[in-house]
Amino acid sequence: MELTFQYWFLFPVAMVVATIAMTSGIGGAVFFSPIFILFLGLEPAVAIGTALITEFFGFSSGMYGYAKAKLIDFKLGINLLIFSIPAAFLGSLYADRLPPIVLKAIFAAGLIFIGSQLFLSWRKEEKEKADKDIVEDSIVNYESHIIDKTGREFKYTVCKKSLGRVFAAVGGAFVGMISVGLAELQEYHLIAKCRIPSPVAVATSIFVVVVTVLAASTGHFYNFFVHSEPGIFKQIINIIIFTIPGVIIGGQIGPHLQMRLNPDLVKIFISFLFLLIGIILIVTLV
Repeated sequence: MELTFQYWFLFPVAMVVATIAMTSGIGGAVFFSPIFILFLGLEPAVAIGTALITEFFGFSSGMYGYAKAKLIDFKLGINLLIFSIPAAFLGSLYADRLPPIVLKAIFAAGLIFIGSQLFLSWRKEEKEKADKDIVEDSIVNYESHIIDKTGREFKYTVCKKSLGRVFAAVGGAFVGMISVGLAELQEYHLIAKCRIPSPVAVATSIFVVVVTVLAASTGHFYNFFVHSEPGIFKQIINIIIFTIPGVIIGGQIGPHLQMRLNPDLVKIFISFLFLLIGIILIVTLV
């Protein structure tokens, strides 16, 4: 197989994308799929599979960083994986049977909704900080407790667990079909609804996404080997030899950056990023 340097520029791009993804908990495929479709001219199914492969390596690198920081709630993550893994595998197998434009339109609208809800929840939290009863209740009444490697304490309660499971299944299916959705729905549930501290929510979301993306990638690998046209697999290899090293490096930068950022700034950044990506996806559908 002949390897080329045609896609060398994807190395720095992948590094930046992975750093943003690891800092915010957003799936890197949100960025990679449009890049592969719009700038490299890949077919949607091929772009989605390639984005998932890239995201898996980047999120695995980031997960290692967050695990070392002791920020992952593994109990919560496993409870969500039970629903996201089978949905992702089935979604990847049936991705080519559903109109991608319809799925992307629904997801774009969902991103805009989630972004607005995250921002509104942040505004509500700012107002409630002045209410001593609410603050004291959140300190005294909690179900989960994590202490990271720096000694920071995070006390929180996972609310609406049935809704979280539904989001895990729906998000997993979307990951398999269009490469995005799980991380974004997890952000909405854990941060906007349950108000879990951003470092824990982001770290746990990344853990869930890594394992789910592995399941989704398995289905896409099967489609590549069985149904792909001659030359497609070679093109994918020439892309990922640059994107994988980039996301591995970015995956290590993100967790360190996240630990040093103000949680409120992270929440505002995530909300506006969701709004921006949703608008971009809608524009690309026109």
